[in-house]
Amino acid sequence: MEIFSLNLGKTKFADAWNFQKEIFKLREENSIPDVLLFTEHENVYTLGKAADENHLLASGNELQEKNIDCFSIDRGGDITYHGPGQIVGYPILKLSNYYEDIHRYLREIEEVIILTLKDFKIDAKRNEGFTGVWVGDEKICAIGVKVSKWITMHGFALNVNTDLSFFDRIIPCGIFHQGITSMEKILGNKIELQKVEEKIIANFEKIFNVNSKKISKEEFHSQFESVLL
Repeated sequence: MEIFSLNLGKTKFADAWNFQKEIFKLREENSIPDVLLFTEHENVYTLGKAADENHLLASGNELQEKNIDCFSIDRGGDITYHGPGQIVGYPILKLSNYYEDIHRYLREIEEVIILTLKDFKIDAKRNEGFTGVWVGDEKICAIGVKVSKWITMHGFALNVNTDLSFFDRIIPCGIFHQGITSMEKILGNKIELQKVEEKIIANFEKIFNVNSKKISKEEFHSQFESVLL
């Protein structure tokens, strides 16, 4: 099975969310194949359907002063941060073509990230009772998805060169007792996001048994101009 791999570059969250919705609708109509979207968001806090607003510690004035957007969205989970230096992946898959099991889907996304970190000599693991990926007692990748009519939206956020101080102003994923880490913090140097993305794609192909075709946003719009909104 072939899927498209599409990097949107650096985006505001609202723009990427709207694009996800557009892709979701096209996938629902079988107008396009599965798509694995990548982006690097500008600073934003997002609150999932299970979020407690008290887990956002920053005031409205602070958000405005630091130019941080904030959205309540339709994925599962609590609150998290997205920003520069972080790889955000949004798989938009017709999951029923693979299996109809959301729990399995979450575990396989975790496995993609665990294998990717292993490629960089980082020993990552699951944390029983929580969704996501940890290194020791610190979370390195948050995962939150939406599945409707067995089509997936939203996805994962892997801290590569992320400024972790932004996590200080939230209780990430509602977890009080564990910290947040990044690949840069663990390895002691910055890593090229493109190199990490390439490993994610390779491991996604392995775990989901697909072939990925890289396509630019311009190529995507050109190829599917007749069905785009």
